[in-house]
Amino acid sequence: MLSAGDFRNGLTFEQDGNVFQIIEFQHVKPGKGAAFVRTKIKNAITGAVVERTYNPTDKFPVAYIERKDMEYLYNEGDLYYFMDPETYEQLPVGKDVLSDNFKFVKENVTCKICSYKGNVFGVEPPLFVELEITETEPGIKGDTVNNSYKPAKLETGAEVKVPLFVNEGEKIRIDTRTGEYLERA
Repeated sequence: MLSAGDFRNGLTFEQDGNVFQIIEFQHVKPGKGAAFVRTKIKNAITGAVVERTYNPTDKFPVAYIERKDMEYLYNEGDLYYFMDPETYEQLPVGKDVLSDNFKFVKENVTCKICSYKGNVFGVEPPLFVELEITETEPGIKGDTVNNSYKPAKLETGAEVKVPLFVNEGEKIRIDTRTGEYLERA
């Protein structure tokens, strides 16, 4: 059991059937009245962030979230299949569990599968991926006065904005958290 007085950033606990992760916490001891703990917590399954206050003596069970590296194999309809590299077991994950940044993941890339008590609730792609540009307009020579970008379609089907000097067929590095072009690979 974890008491609210022992809260630290990153800890996960269970409350009312939900799993929460502490983003920020602050122990407050006002001049009058009892001390309390002001927190900003994130629902680990839905992603919703709320602010709550707790009595420092409130107790909660600790929630252990398992993060396992698994290799993305393929998708079939709304199911995406991941393989455990140690046991070679395949795990189907529904499309509704995947985040928006999964559009940057191609086959045979290792992702982190997040689960709680055996139920998968999230898939974390790698922070940076290298992808090939399949479609983009050629840059116009001399058009470098300002920091201009053009749309480019990647091998996964996702679209990003790239600088004018980047051409079709080149590999680029993408930050999956923001979906932005970083550099040529």
